[in-house]
Amino acid sequence: MARITPISIPSGVQVSINEQRVSVKGSQGTMDHNVHPLVEVKEQEGTLVFKPRAGQMGAVAQTGTARAVLSNIMTGVSQGFQKKLELVGVGYRAQAQGKVLNLTLGFSHPVNYEVPEGITVETPSQTEVIIKGMDKQKVGQVAAEIRAYRPPEPYKGKGVKYSDEHIVRKEAKKK
Repeated sequence: MARITPISIPSGVQVSINEQRVSVKGSQGTMDHNVHPLVEVKEQEGTLVFKPRAGQMGAVAQTGTARAVLSNIMTGVSQGFQKKLELVGVGYRAQAQGKVLNLTLGFSHPVNYEVPEGITVETPSQTEVIIKGMDKQKVGQVAAEIRAYRPPEPYKGKGVKYSDEHIVRKEAKKK
């Protein structure tokens, strides 16, 4: 049987468990999660303990998934998540205006990206975009959607890339 390590509850975070619904409240906000019925969640001495329900196929896998999701929720409501994008290319720039991110990516038209609820976008410079939020999945999804407008190409490295992404460059065609 797999060992699922308990999650310690950070200071300033409140957890309430109502059957299969877990609510987590912290300085960044509140998030709820419905835990799979094959998983038992209990709060013991400042930690969340996860147990698979006996005799059920796939219960251990669901337990690990529930632990990972709730761990991300704990981090999200206490610290938050952020992704950093860089725009590489001549004339490529970004500007945040309220809930809209204006991107100039070499197309004949500007790209206006509507930022979803719960996510904030900052542009400290014209070539940097910082995406912040408390939901890890949503932050990653928004970053992937913005990157998808102009993914980095392997010859010159132009495009929208993650700040920690390494682009494998190709050699140009020889005559």
